[in-house]
Amino acid sequence: MTLGTIKLNDGNEMPVMAFGTGTKWRGKGDITDGVIQAIETGFDHLDSAQAYGTEPYVGRALRECGLSRNEFFITTKWSGLSPMEEAIRSSLDNMGIKQVDLYLVHMPSLLKDIEHDWAAFEKIKEAGLTKSIGVSNFTLEDMQKLLKVARTKPAVNQIFLNPYTYAQNKELIEYSRQNGILTEAYSALISLSWWRGGHVDKPVEAAARRLNASPAQVLLLWMRSKGVAVVTTSASKEHLEDYLAIANLPPLTEDEIAAIDEAGAKGPPKRILVKLRENASLVLAVLFLHVVFFAYRFLL
Repeated sequence: MTLGTIKLNDGNEMPVMAFGTGTKWRGKGDITDGVIQAIETGFDHLDSAQAYGTEPYVGRALRECGLSRNEFFITTKWSGLSPMEEAIRSSLDNMGIKQVDLYLVHMPSLLKDIEHDWAAFEKIKEAGLTKSIGVSNFTLEDMQKLLKVARTKPAVNQIFLNPYTYAQNKELIEYSRQNGILTEAYSALISLSWWRGGHVDKPVEAAARRLNASPAQVLLLWMRSKGVAVVTTSASKEHLEDYLAIANLPPLTEDEIAAIDEAGAKGPPKRILVKLRENASLVLAVLFLHVVFFAYRFLL
């Protein structure tokens, strides 16, 4: 079972759905078995980051699964915990590989001097340590600033994207598309956990009934309708199989897509304290990526 690949602006091919090793996996110790389960289920794109602390387990899973390196697409990120060239070499050592497929700047605040620092990031690609380079958590303004100075455009921008954040990111997604930059969503299924009970539930459940599909599958189909790639995760083999099974489902109708768009634009549920208690690990994982970013933008 495969969801296929998409060609990036540098000619490399990237599988459109990745198994993420951040969020629920950070701080969980040895997650090798969870990564192997994802591989055995059919995921051939693995996503990690310097800040997650999961790269060694990704590497161990790659070695133990018995498949060749060229059967996988590996993404990791420079999180600013060490200088970028030192960081990429450490990431490669952690995973026991010579090259990653995609290397991302984890957040825009890491590029203190955007022209100088992006040029240094470009050199990592030129040195053959990664096939493609990209960014994560970049806003429209961040992307516009970067493209004014970049010799090599980022291939991907990985962002916090779901029906509740789509309206505010629509212009960014379109700008990226016009410039050949793929948008990749993380926390795509957050409306099923943290924001359950919100406006999006009703149109998602209606589409699920029509398709005899799960709500998670509907949300992933909605993502496909927007032309974005997805990073998702689960410790449940059944859930992982469910995600990949969208390859066998027809697309959502235009009316279903519009209904989810309109519901998401109304905003998420207000019962934040309840959701915080119910999903503390997920919330902390998401907030981790944003605290430094927003502190940088508003306090400096």
